[in-house]
Amino acid sequence: MAKRLNTMQVLRTERLSPHFVRVYLGGDGFDDFAPVRGRDDVTADWDTDMYVKIVFMPDGSAVPDGLDPAELRGGTGQPGKPVLRTYTVRNYDPVAKELAIDFVVHGDEGLAGPWALRAQAGETVRFVGPGSGYRPDPDAPWHLFACDEAGLPAVAAAIEALPADARGQAFIEVADAADELPITAPSGVEVTWIHRGGGAGEVGDDVAGDNAPLIAAVRNAPWWDGEPQVFIHGEAQAVMHNLRGYIRKERGVGAKNASISGYWRRGRTEEGFRQWKADLRKAEESAQA
Repeated sequence: MAKRLNTMQVLRTERLSPHFVRVYLGGDGFDDFAPVRGRDDVTADWDTDMYVKIVFMPDGSAVPDGLDPAELRGGTGQPGKPVLRTYTVRNYDPVAKELAIDFVVHGDEGLAGPWALRAQAGETVRFVGPGSGYRPDPDAPWHLFACDEAGLPAVAAAIEALPADARGQAFIEVADAADELPITAPSGVEVTWIHRGGGAGEVGDDVAGDNAPLIAAVRNAPWWDGEPQVFIHGEAQAVMHNLRGYIRKERGVGAKNASISGYWRRGRTEEGFRQWKADLRKAEESAQA
């Protein structure tokens, strides 16, 4: 991830659904934002999972001036110190000079969601980034997307970046029909919405983690000819402990065609989730040694 510290202002907000708020950022700092370009770094396209790490104070106070980006890396999680929350850029518009970022909200739960609900035009926002690692390959035989609310902005951006003749399947898990957001998909891309019956942090274990309905939807989907390019991001237990093995081992999709990662973990803050991922990597490395 780049260490650039960006400063923009809130332009406006939009309530998209019961669990989504879109915040538009721009202002004088927009021209300092350097989007991550496509594979050839020449086209005007940018990576569709382009993400930023927004700086917050744990008590909700204003972020102080003069922050050192190097000291923010990873977030501290210490009382009184700035923390980072990671969000995908849903849309980058160099003409209108604005970024659109979608926030999942659950009332007063968490830090970033409540901020997005009350954000006002003119408010200063600081963030580190962008980083990225994926853009759909127009030459792939077909595409497989799967996500929950956290991965929806990246999946939606990827689908909308596909060529008109692309083929694919997308499985998106949300609370219910009210959270189905508009996505402009090529005619050959089938978008299936899956309803768990409540917000990701509000439902019981019978429809979360190992029992997330997204898992069965992906495993039961038809498997088309040719090796697909896969993009699966969401809650770590569902994605990393269930779908990753299915895609990589059972279906034999190579690493270069499989972007599979947990964006969050049920019951953990982002700081706790980062530590969990670090521990998981160490355990996997030890097992392979």
